Amino acid sequence: MIEITNSNKNNNHPDDFRSRMYESLKKHPKRIVFTDGEDIRVLEAAAALVKKQVIAPILLGNKPRIKALADKHQINTTLINILDPATSSDLPLFCSRLKTISKYQKKIIADPEELITRPHNFAAMMVQYGQADGIVSGNKSHPSAIARAANNFIKPLAHVPKIFSTVALVAPHIENFGKEGIILLADCGIIPEPNVDELAIIAIETGKLAQHLLGRTPRVAMLSHSTHGSMSTPSSQKMKAASILAKDTIKKEYLEIEIDGELQADVALDSVAAKIKLNDTRAHQSADVLVFPNLDAAHIAYKLLQHIAGAHCYGQLLMGLTRHAAQVPMTASVEMIEGTAVLVGCESIKYRQLYPDGEQ
Repeated sequence: MIEITNSNKNNNHPDDFRSRMYESLKKHPKRIVFTDGEDIRVLEAAAALVKKQVIAPILLGNKPRIKALADKHQINTTLINILDPATSSDLPLFCSRLKTISKYQKKIIADPEELITRPHNFAAMMVQYGQADGIVSGNKSHPSAIARAANNFIKPLAHVPKIFSTVALVAPHIENFGKEGIILLADCGIIPEPNVDELAIIAIETGKLAQHLLGRTPRVAMLSHSTHGSMSTPSSQKMKAASILAKDTIKKEYLEIEIDGELQADVALDSVAAKIKLNDTRAHQSADVLVFPNLDAAHIAYKLLQHIAGAHCYGQLLMGLTRHAAQVPMTASVEMIEGTAVLVGCESIKYRQLYPDGEQ
């Protein structure tokens, strides 16, 4: 568990959030595979992670080209594992397992080797079969590539109907931005129009992650244009129903997560607005998790906060899997790639704490 010891967010900095994750990973270091290894940003992030002794990076790609790029920029690759899927000793094993999977699914794979040597598929096989703990992808590829590979080759959590994505945003300079300047947003990248059941699961699973990262009971807000019935529309009714369902599950499973909804964004984040619009004083604290009614709303909000408001972004984490992966945008900075890798590593720690006896 990553604990935040400073409750005054104005004294925090985005580096503070990463530093807390670094401390956790020093106790539980993880192996993170980067699918797009032929990228100077990935090399620089990997070198920084090695220096901090928190992540053992694995870069997929052409080894001579990656080495040449590292030499050109004077990056030491001694402790960075560079792996070419086409020449890996694991390739025959992964091909054999793919044949078994395809036989079980009654599918015909014409060229298993060609399919497995694609970096995203190879990385998914690596984490599924224990050669790595997590994946960071997307800096030089289409965002759907890792999601598709994860769906095909990584075992899902049995209680999560669909994978979804969560973004961690850190912005201590923004007023009303979470209790400590940290907010998780979901679903920002996968499900276009989540239904009530999916929204409830998104709220609960993201709440679990927030609890792990923040070290306390998180507050989850189910966002809408309506607050507690102020406007009755199909969208607001959906968020209300998802809130009720999530609360029922939390009660049954004795989870330490608070959920409220449906809520307007100002009520969820601003105590002044909450005081005016709500009588419940428990809702006067800023939310730690924002769950959106659809993908458009979530993705637009995430991009605006990142590019206009200057929030530091980590993720998107792909949630609902027994192994861990994240996709970053092609515009990702070295800082984003490094922070996302650390977040994936911490998510892996969370899973081991929640499910010490193995997969569910």
